[in-house]
Amino acid sequence: RYENREDFAVVMQPFFRNTLLPLDSISRPDLSFFAADCFHFSVRGYGEMAMALWNNMLEPVGEKQTYNNFTLDRSKLKCPNSEKPFLFTRRNSGFGNSDLSLEKSEPSVPYWAVIVAAIGGVLLGSL
Repeated sequence: RYENREDFAVVMQPFFRNTLLPLDSISRPDLSFFAADCFHFSVRGYGEMAMALWNNMLEPVGEKQTYNNFTLDRSKLKCPNSEKPFLFTRRNSGFGNSDLSLEKSEPSVPYWAVIVAAIGGVLLGSL
C-alpha cells in the first residue's frame, strides 16, 4: 500500500518474534521483567523492549534481529552513524521497488504454544 511513497514507510520490527521468557539464576521465570499482574511489563521489561525496538529500527530490512536477550546491557544500544544516519526502510535497505516477499511465512512458534503459555500465565498469576 505504501511501497511507492517517498514520504512514508511501514516497516515491521520483528524484535519480539523469537524472544524467550527471561530466566533468573535458578532457571525460573524472572518476574522482575513483569508487573504485579504477571502479564504487562515492568519498567525493566519496557526498557528492554524499547532498546530492542530502537535497535531494530537501525537494522536494514532483511537483517533485523528477531529476538531479545534481556541482558540490561546498555552498550548493546545501537546509534546512527555518519554513513547511515537514518531509520531503515525497504527502500533504503537496498530493496527499492524490487519484489521483496511480503507473503505470510510459517510462524516460528506454533499457535497452540501461545495458548498454553497464556493459560499457564493466568494460572501462575492467580497462584
